[in-house]
Amino acid sequence: MVLLSLVATHSNVDLETVARLSVGAPQVPAAVLADDSAVSGAVVLATCNRFEIYAEAPSEDDVEAARSAIVSTISEYSGIPEQSVSASFETHTGQDVAEHLFAVGAGLDSAVIGEREIAGQVRRALIDAQGSGAASGGLVRLFQAASRTAKDVGAQTALGSRGRSIVSVALELAGDISADADWSRKTVVLFGTGAYAGATMAALKDRGCTDISVFSSSGRAEAFVATRGGTAVTAADLPGAMRRADVVIGCSGSDARIDAADLQRIREGGNRPLVVIDLALSHDFDPAVGMLDDVELITLESVRAAAPEEQADALAQAGDLVRDAARTFEEQQATRAMNAAIVALRQHTQAVLDSEMERVRAQHGCTAAAEEVEFALRRMVRQLLHVPTVRARELATEGRQDEYTAALEALYGIEVAPAAEKGTGTSDAALPPAVPPHTGHVHPDGAVCPVDHGRPARSA
Repeated sequence: MVLLSLVATHSNVDLETVARLSVGAPQVPAAVLADDSAVSGAVVLATCNRFEIYAEAPSEDDVEAARSAIVSTISEYSGIPEQSVSASFETHTGQDVAEHLFAVGAGLDSAVIGEREIAGQVRRALIDAQGSGAASGGLVRLFQAASRTAKDVGAQTALGSRGRSIVSVALELAGDISADADWSRKTVVLFGTGAYAGATMAALKDRGCTDISVFSSSGRAEAFVATRGGTAVTAADLPGAMRRADVVIGCSGSDARIDAADLQRIREGGNRPLVVIDLALSHDFDPAVGMLDDVELITLESVRAAAPEEQADALAQAGDLVRDAARTFEEQQATRAMNAAIVALRQHTQAVLDSEMERVRAQHGCTAAAEEVEFALRRMVRQLLHVPTVRARELATEGRQDEYTAALEALYGIEVAPAAEKGTGTSDAALPPAVPPHTGHVHPDGAVCPVDHGRPARSA
């Protein structure tokens, strides 16, 4: 199995393109898996400034076909021509897949370095894929390793203690440009009820803000405020709430964008200064609202430009942790891939041993001599398999699995089949023992040769 990722972020495309590519994001994994055998698993990570698809292909030969299938599916949902979709994505394979995702989960690839929300979004992306049946074993291991790495970066570097996020930087900007920086005296209207809206609500309450009205075009405001606080407002109540507001925050990304004319009409007759914070990837507000009198607009681009730089030593330490974790993950993947070759070699050897023991028993029956021969052969086979097994591990860490499997085919005629995915572990527990213990031989007449699993006693 081979992992790959298609990445479109604030670093390589504009946010408007990211938003357009993200249309239909939740349906992409199931659609790709249903339509193309070159993809055996898929997970989508879609946030306010990135759209990334992680996939698993059966082999290296299937990677390009898997990428083409994903691009075609995104084109179908977004309405963007396939050529434009393809040009918008960077493609990662091999260790680069893990290194990028681990950096993303740790907040090292965010508009605000070290942001906290992204780690939760990585976890939710995996949960969603598992819920829909789209997450393969390799992708589960990848995303679980990304979450562990994010925790390590947070615990072992100064980035974890800073607690910055896109939301916190946006609120800091809003406080800086307001006449009164005291959030406890501000009236806020919040659009949206998703993860970012929840993070925004928590950040507002941390700053002492209590007068928060929540609007959801999908009707989920009541449920949202029931667990987080605030006041739900209806569409009829919304204009009045916005007229009274000091700050309006958009986190919904719904199709119902508020344009400049709408906002001007709502504010007609008043001159209360207003800060509009638009954190939605597809924009809850027309950028032209920033041109209105007494209105200041803060967007994701504003946040990215204002995000503080982190100390070089903290970033270097975090980068080292990410690279080490990615290298370890890739080595474990290579080792798992080699398990199939080890199994094939052990099964081949066991078959030879069983064949030879059939001949011995046919000649000597269930005698102590036969058991002595079997004991010696099993011990010899275990010793003979030790070095090839160790070399398999070593070659796997060097990325030379193909040489090993080619040698098995050339020397023994063994064809190695891909290992079946079972669970998410990487230990040898799933491998059969080098030589299974003999539990007795059944003769054609039904008699069973008893076995002492220690060294058999010689006959008198």
